[in-house]
Amino acid sequence: MAKKLHYFNFIAIAEPIRYILHYTKQEFEDVRHDHRFWPNPEFKEKLPFGQFPLYEEGDRMLTQSLAIAKYVARGTDLIPSDPWTQAVLDAAVYTIYDYWSKVVTFIREKDPEKKKELKRELLDETIDYFFSRLDKDLKENGGYFSGKLSWVEFVLCGLVEASNYFLDTELEKKYPRVEALIKKIKSLPGVKEYVAARGPNVFKQ
Repeated sequence: MAKKLHYFNFIAIAEPIRYILHYTKQEFEDVRHDHRFWPNPEFKEKLPFGQFPLYEEGDRMLTQSLAIAKYVARGTDLIPSDPWTQAVLDAAVYTIYDYWSKVVTFIREKDPEKKKELKRELLDETIDYFFSRLDKDLKENGGYFSGKLSWVEFVLCGLVEASNYFLDTELEKKYPRVEALIKKIKSLPGVKEYVAARGPNVFKQ
């Protein structure tokens, strides 16, 4: 069945999905929409909830970035068979998205003064709150969240990259296990070649 991933042409919540698809050598069409001309009313009506990312497999559609990432990782060693380990990974990825939700609030804020304050809170407080704990988890589990590479490490990598872009920082530099993990993910077969070919982020307000 033909596979398509729809998202905007910048690094954000679809990037982990792209990484997983490339790493697991799945053929898919990477459909990129220009956010400057969004919403496209005709296409938006086709989306189950009017939002990206959208994953298509034949005539089936799947929404929600975490659901898509976990689905495309199925049948590989990125998904553990043990239920407890699955739950540990789910807890980690939901925590990562708790953090990301605060970045999204910053991105969407239009008032310059409020946006400035939100960025200050992220850089001075929020990032360290979350990433000191995530770094500790990685340290205690051999550099991963469950002792070996899983789909969740791809999610962390993509959202760290997105955070760095939108906040103009390199947040992983203070967290050695996070930094090592980002480098590892981006050097994996399939991912390495994709990163080299994708070019710079093209998000423009």
